[in-house]
Amino acid sequence: MTEPASRGGPGTKRHTLGIVLSGGGSRGIAHIGVLRALGEQGIHPHCIAGTSTGAIVGALCAAGHSPARMLEFFRTESPFRLSKLSLSKPGIIDTAKVVASFEKYLPENSFEALLRPLFITCTDIILGQRVVFDSGLLIPAVLASSSMPMVFTPTEIDGRWFSDGGIVDNFPVEPLEGRCDIILGVYASPLRAVHQADLTTSIAVLQRSLEVGMFLAAAPKFERCDVVICPKGLSQYGTFDTRHLEEIEAIGYAAALERMESIVAAVAAPRDSCSPA
Repeated sequence: MTEPASRGGPGTKRHTLGIVLSGGGSRGIAHIGVLRALGEQGIHPHCIAGTSTGAIVGALCAAGHSPARMLEFFRTESPFRLSKLSLSKPGIIDTAKVVASFEKYLPENSFEALLRPLFITCTDIILGQRVVFDSGLLIPAVLASSSMPMVFTPTEIDGRWFSDGGIVDNFPVEPLEGRCDIILGVYASPLRAVHQADLTTSIAVLQRSLEVGMFLAAAPKFERCDVVICPKGLSQYGTFDTRHLEEIEAIGYAAALERMESIVAAVAAPRDSCSPA
């Protein structure tokens, strides 16, 4: 675990491009499309910070998996399957039952085995604190970061209970500040337009509450990135929509292409300053 560094702070190893991957449930699949578009331009992140689904995609990317392989993970190893229901724990889906799915794609289960630095944001649900993992066991941190309250059981790490990182930080730019010359942010949890008729269940109200809180906390941090991608069209998909993964990925891809000129210019710019372009 580590505390975020300040941008331009001393004593940190510098990386050229860092990418922030937000949470968003299934909408976070858009991150894969962004990475696919970047890869086609020969652009690859040197450092990644992620929350919730962003932590999952970030871990798969940092482990060296291709966008096609990442999409395969969500298509075949979805953590939302009914077989993973919790019967006696505080959540609908038992996070412990999805460990095997992650082990297939992250067999070394270690931050140190990754190809690039990865920072995963989680919420200590007892102390109400943000915690950033960047070393040690990888899969527990990924599970903790994506453990949405009421839906997934909290994940226990070293005696502490952790839940979804998006509760306290759905756009973790801080771990990259001071470590990267250029920061690209991808926000995949847009504030949707809803009506009273849309909020007829406890889960729907909880989801809306989280969306509002996360967006209002994240939006002011967009200006701390050199380029921010907020894929249009994601609001039409639900947090647990597993039927339109390819469509969501394509939306992320198209959004990245729209900003590609700015991304290429930022990456190619002289790096004698840490100030945003």
